[in-house]
Formats: sequence, C-alpha cells, structure tokens
Amino acid sequence: MTERRHLISIDDLGSDDLRAVVERGARFAAGAADGERTLAGLVVGTLFRKTSTRTRTAFTAGALRLGANTIAYGPDDLQENTGESTEDTAAVLSSMLDLLVARTAGPEAELRAFADQKRMAVVNAMSAEEHPTQALADLTTLQRHFGRVEGIRVLYVGEGNNTATALTLALSRFAGTELHLRTPPGYGVGEDFLRRAAVHGARTGALVEQRHDMAELPEVDVVYTTRWQTTGTSKPDPDWRSVFAPFQVDDAVMAACPGAVFMHDLPAHRGEEVTAAVLDGPLSIAFTQAENKHHSARAVLEWCAGRLPA
Repeated sequence: MTERRHLISIDDLGSDDLRAVVERGARFAAGAADGERTLAGLVVGTLFRKTSTRTRTAFTAGALRLGANTIAYGPDDLQENTGESTEDTAAVLSSMLDLLVARTAGPEAELRAFADQKRMAVVNAMSAEEHPTQALADLTTLQRHFGRVEGIRVLYVGEGNNTATALTLALSRFAGTELHLRTPPGYGVGEDFLRRAAVHGARTGALVEQRHDMAELPEVDVVYTTRWQTTGTSKPDPDWRSVFAPFQVDDAVMAACPGAVFMHDLPAHRGEEVTAAVLDGPLSIAFTQAENKHHSARAVLEWCAGRLPA
C-alpha cells in the first residue's frame, strides 16, 4: 500500500513537491486534467468543526471528481464529544478512511495527533496557526494569472492570521518573491513564522518584511487582504476596529500600487477590510482565486494519497 503523506503545514512539502502541487493545480484550472480519476477506489472523510464554504466544497467536489467516495462529519458527529481521545479517534478512522480533510480551528498539535499513523493521510483545512491549503490556492492563482510564482511581489494588508502565516511560508519558497506585510499593531505575523520564512528566503532570495503602518506602500503585483474577524476567533480588545480601520483596502490603496491586481481569501465584508468598489471592481481576481481552491484541492488530495502524476 502507498504510504499516505500528511499536509499539516506548508513546510511539510519539499520544494519539488510544492512546485508539483502548484503546477498540478494550475493544470486543473486550465481544464487540462479534467476527467482524470486518480483517486478511484479511495474514501475521503471531511471533518469540519467550523463553518466553511470554499474549503469544504473544494475538497468534497475535488474528491468526487477524482473518483473517490466521501464521508462528511460535522462538529457534533464524532465520539470525541463524549470523551474519546483524538488518538483513539484517529486509530479508528485510519482503519476505514484513506484521507481525512480536517478543519478544527484549534492548535496544529491536534492535527498532528490525527496524523500519528501511516494509513490515513491528514490535510489541514485550517488550524489556528496556519491555513496551508489557502496558500496553495493562492499560489495556483498566481501561477495561472502571471504564468509564474517566481519574482511576484505581494502587499498583504490586515491581520497576521492563519492565511497570512501560510502565505508567508509559501511565497518565501519561490525565488525572488517579495511579501510586504502591513499588519495592525499587536496583530502581526508571529516571529516564528517570520524566522522560518527568513530561512527559506536565504535560500531562494525571497524577501519578507513586516510593518505596522500604511505609509510608503511598495510597488507590487498583488494587493491581498482577508476579513478582519478570522473564522473561529474573536478579539479581546473591544476597540479593535479602530486599530484596523487604517488598513482597509480602498481605491487609494490600489492607486498607490499601479498595475496590481486584488486578491482576497473570502468571505469578504464589504466596507470593512475592503470596499465594494475594489472587491467587485476590474482589478479583483478574488472569485477566480476562490475557484482555484477547488483546483488546488484536487492536487493536494493526489499528493497526500501518493497519486500525483509525475
């Protein structure tokens, strides 16, 4: 039996694997691999303890289109709710499933516990620390739109959340890229992720820099933001909106970055992190980006199942 591979963090992918997954996702997006049933005979479970529109649909539809069968678990469906340990749950599920796509919104350590076996691949569909499959959809979008990831310059505006951390780790793996993080004071990408990205950047020549203001915006190819209230979280500071207000992406921000397109991981709250004029305007590729989550999900499933074509 092919040994399953887990995707808990972007850093679980080697450089060649990361490139292969992105290129395969772009191939799916181009329609060049439609009809291939590389997961025929496999069973994919989806466990979502938090709400999801794009990720859950992308992986379910992706698994079905690749020929797999699916089983869906909601937040109240497993016996963990009655006290069964994660380890025991994983032992049982891995005897019946080939892959498990899980959104816990909790710590990464829980997903590592699910992955502490070799029969069932585990995909992180969003943990508290990182959202790796979102970053892979983002890279697929860059590959499709620009024809490359290397050398792309991105301005990320907003909270240093799990989308931002995954993008930090992913983009820094490609030669000559730039990621300019503009995050509100107290809401930045953590130092551990910045250190890990710096290690990648030392090898690839990528730049990652973080500031906590919106002055002197750099010349970039992409302006990227996410919703201010990350799924499954709340902010202890009752005045947090006033801290975030200067970080809204509006026409002025886009004008300061001429030639840039706009990306958003969605869902969006028009009038908060982004204006309607930008999200729905001609520079936005946010909904193409959302569609690409389905294409990159298929590539992730293939890689985790050991069935990514050479």
